[in-house]
Amino acid sequence: MNQETADLLFDVVERLEKSIVARDCPVIVAVDGRRKLVLSDYDYLRDTETAAAFELKAAAKAREVGAARWVLAVPQVWAFTPPSTVSTRAASNHPLREGEQEAITWMSFDQEAGVDYGRVAYARRPSGEPIFEEPEIFQIGIRPTEASPGYTLLQAFLHEDIESAPGEADS
Repeated sequence: MNQETADLLFDVVERLEKSIVARDCPVIVAVDGRRKLVLSDYDYLRDTETAAAFELKAAAKAREVGAARWVLAVPQVWAFTPPSTVSTRAASNHPLREGEQEAITWMSFDQEAGVDYGRVAYARRPSGEPIFEEPEIFQIGIRPTEASPGYTLLQAFLHEDIESAPGEADS
């Protein structure tokens, strides 16, 4: 990850941390090209179709401004199950179950540096105040699925012919 993308990552994470402290859980994507755009959506975590629709809009905006890089970040709950499985679910105000941790899941793209994935884990004090760790970049091979945050955005940005969300019929 180059310095420009790292700066954008820290900007997006800071924005999302402020939202989480305010008990909001939007997805935030910052797109940096001829100008910088910051987009957010509160319904993103509702279902995969809503997430894909937002990412398609973000990809269109990224192409519109000639994006050199972008970062997408979303608050989620990570569930760790033996032996080495990780699954995610939407963040909520419900108590965490055993083996779960709240985290900001992020994905970055840079025309020169490529794609990076990571997270910002956080825990809550008894008062509910979140305490955030530093952003972590995954150093292991990641195989995102269509349901992974940023997957549709990346595919739509790289392949301009993608016009509809996965599963939608062309009309």
